Amino acid sequence: MNIAKNLITAVLMTMVTTVLLGVVYPLVVTGLAQALFHDKANGQLIERDGKVIGSRIIGQGFSSPGYFRSRPSAAGTGYDPLNSGGTNLGPTNKKLIDAVKAAVDAAKKENPSASVPIDLVTSSASGLDPHVSPAAAIFQAPRVARERGVAESDVRRLVDAHVEGRQLGFLGEPVVNVLELNLDLDGRYPMKKK
Repeated sequence: MNIAKNLITAVLMTMVTTVLLGVVYPLVVTGLAQALFHDKANGQLIERDGKVIGSRIIGQGFSSPGYFRSRPSAAGTGYDPLNSGGTNLGPTNKKLIDAVKAAVDAAKKENPSASVPIDLVTSSASGLDPHVSPAAAIFQAPRVARERGVAESDVRRLVDAHVEGRQLGFLGEPVVNVLELNLDLDGRYPMKKK
C-alpha cells in the first residue's frame, strides 16, 4: 500500500513539475521578454524598406572594398549562425600562425604604414562577432574613403560616431558595429557607380 502511494505521489509530482517548468515558466519568461525587451528578444533585427537585412548581434561578411569588413569568421563556411564556433587552434598551431601571417600580409598591402589590429586577422570565439575595435575600423578607413570617393577625415568621423563605449562604463572594450557603420556609410556616402 505504501509503495502505491509513493508511486502516485511521484507520478503527480512529475506531471506538476513538467507543466510548471516545461510550459508555464517558459511562457512567462517569453511573455516578459517580449513585453520588456521586444527588440532584444527577437534577435535585434535591422530592417530597411520592410525587409530584414541583418542583426545587430550577428556578424556578416562584407567583401566589397567600399565597405568596412568584419572580423574573419570560422563559423561553418563563414558567418553561419547555425554553425557557430572558432577554429579551436592553439597559439602555437602552424596552421593558425600561417593563416594570421597571410592575413597580416594582405592587410599590410591595403594600408602599409599602419599596424594591423589583431581583430582583423583572427576570428572570434563564436565566429559571429558583429563588432571590430575602433582601431580595426580606422585601419580600413583609407580604403573605404578611396573606394567611395570621399575624404578620409569624413570616414574617420563616421567611425568615431559609431564607437560604442564599454558596457556599464567598465566592462569590455570600445567597439564598432560593422553592419550599422556600413548602413550609415551607404546613407551618407553612397557607392559611386563605376
